[in-house]
Amino acid sequence: IKATLPLCLLAAMFHITVHSLTQAPHHNEETKATDHQEQHPREGDSFESCQQIVPSNTDFAFQFYKQAAIQKPGKNIFFSPVSISTAFALLALGSRATSQAQVLEGLAFNLNNTQEEEIHKGFHHLLLFLDRPASQVQLSMWNTLFMDKHLKPLKTFLKDVKKLYKGEVVSCNFQDSTEAKKEINGHVKNKTHGNIIQILKDLDPSTLLVIVNYIYFKGKLHRYYFQQYLSFKVVQIPYKGDVTALFILPDEGKMKQLEDALTKDTVSKWKKSLARWRIEAYIPKLSISTTYDLKKMLMNLGVTDVFSDWADLSGIIGKPDLKVSKAAHKALLNIHENGTEAAAVTDTDFLPHSVPPVIKFNHPFLLLIVDQYTQSTLCMGKIVNPTEK
Repeated sequence: IKATLPLCLLAAMFHITVHSLTQAPHHNEETKATDHQEQHPREGDSFESCQQIVPSNTDFAFQFYKQAAIQKPGKNIFFSPVSISTAFALLALGSRATSQAQVLEGLAFNLNNTQEEEIHKGFHHLLLFLDRPASQVQLSMWNTLFMDKHLKPLKTFLKDVKKLYKGEVVSCNFQDSTEAKKEINGHVKNKTHGNIIQILKDLDPSTLLVIVNYIYFKGKLHRYYFQQYLSFKVVQIPYKGDVTALFILPDEGKMKQLEDALTKDTVSKWKKSLARWRIEAYIPKLSISTTYDLKKMLMNLGVTDVFSDWADLSGIIGKPDLKVSKAAHKALLNIHENGTEAAAVTDTDFLPHSVPPVIKFNHPFLLLIVDQYTQSTLCMGKIVNPTEK
């Protein structure tokens, strides 16, 4: 089998600006960047805490997919639901009252069943599990807060950002918007190994805080699992580690029907029915880049206050003088093979022992990349024209 090397680079970003005439109090000591390290969690309570948020994260993934399809009809879709969920959960950490409730409910959490504290604890353990050293794939996620040097953040907020979200805090001079933009773009470029060069095109002059979440993923694929359904085929290719890629190919003209069926329950059912098969799969080389206006999409999901003058982000500075002016998500997907677009498995330990089916991904298909250990959806997308150069 030829090695296939998918690379996913994704970043979510917020601009947070002043929304009243009240100035943020001056902060004499600049907040320095710090690396927060913590032991990786063990099985037991930590894993249960992580699993408590995964169903909501998965529901949000499919809700966001539908919004992406509406925002850019007929276009490629590719995003990281776990990246977006983490960034907004971090925002909820600094939100209060209705603003906070809307953010968490927009992330598909039922606040009657799950407490805010449990949600943040769940994200904390999820981030630690995703960064586990035993995994054989390259998978890293970071959160960075660029704070205006005149902003005086609450000590409890800074502490929780670092403890719960592995957050790095960087003091930034937003009065020099050109230099601030250069610093933020340079930081993201460095963290994504030079693949995402520019996430920030412009900077509001009243910006006081920028929250950036980014995820870097790279791995090698091997083996094939397959299932034939009435109007679509599912091919699962595990990475050498705990991550797997799920390629879903509908019959031509059946994509809408497939999209309408997308829920966490149906995808779970598909995965359980997969069997290891001897197949020939033709997956084309791909390189796509997408950008999403998160503000518009989250407002459609009921998250409105944090983007308005009604925003209450007093958990950040102690006063409700901030609002989110812009939220964006940028994603890059590369799938390439070592000189070939075809890969075939020739092992004998397969079911059934018959002529291997040939699966050609030469028309629109769906793609999910899932961390098997936590069952978290890392990346999700639709490739509209896979044969396009």
